[in-house]
Amino acid sequence: MLNSIIRFSVRNKLFIGLFTAALVITGIINLSKLPIDALPDITSNQVQIITVSPTLATPEVERLITFPLEQANANIPGIKEMRSISRFGLSVITIVFDDETDIYWARQQVSERLTEAKSQIPSSAGDPGLAPVTTGIGEVYQYVLRPAKGYEGKYDLTELRSVQDWIVRRQLLGTPGVADISSFGGYLKQYEIAIQPDRLKSMNITVADIFNALEKTTRTQEEPILKKVPMRFLSVQKALLQLLPTWKKYLYGIPQKASRFI
Repeated sequence: MLNSIIRFSVRNKLFIGLFTAALVITGIINLSKLPIDALPDITSNQVQIITVSPTLATPEVERLITFPLEQANANIPGIKEMRSISRFGLSVITIVFDDETDIYWARQQVSERLTEAKSQIPSSAGDPGLAPVTTGIGEVYQYVLRPAKGYEGKYDLTELRSVQDWIVRRQLLGTPGVADISSFGGYLKQYEIAIQPDRLKSMNITVADIFNALEKTTRTQEEPILKKVPMRFLSVQKALLQLLPTWKKYLYGIPQKASRFI
């Protein structure tokens, strides 16, 4: 057998030369595409559930959010382990699956049980959602936003949270390799509407109408907010600016900045 191969190679030198050159070129091309990493990702398949609840303390987050979600996902086939972190205003549940489990099948299973578990969580406690597809290596980075020395009095917790949400977070989301950023802590800006009940009653407008109007401002539908006061807006802040000229006869004061610790 070996002698036959040698005789064939000697008699067909051109063919053997071309075949060898093709093998070398193929090897060089595959070598250039071979992924090389100093710390290769050998972590297991995992799915994360993140819930941001600005108004709840750590014990309430554990009792109202983390525990119901863990119970709802405990019977999914292929689970290797389940761990969770409950902090002030934040719940993170990490479900680790076997290596043979398809990650998208696992996310589908978790998503189905997440829909069922939402009925057990108060609507004011937050809206659980799946984190982007990531691995154990991709969840470790955290940072804290603090004012520079000498600017402590200029930037309070409200301003720092606004900088995080509207500047830092948006720029980091455009960084290659960053899938998502979850923000928690600081103070959130709020707008307070003070109502004059007698004026509302004289115009036959109820408090429920105002609640419904503000609730619809979080949607992106361009539709009349009130049948009695037709207007359109896309965001809460824009809505308040549009509501003010029309409703100033019913309200006293202007939308003022309030703070709520999360």
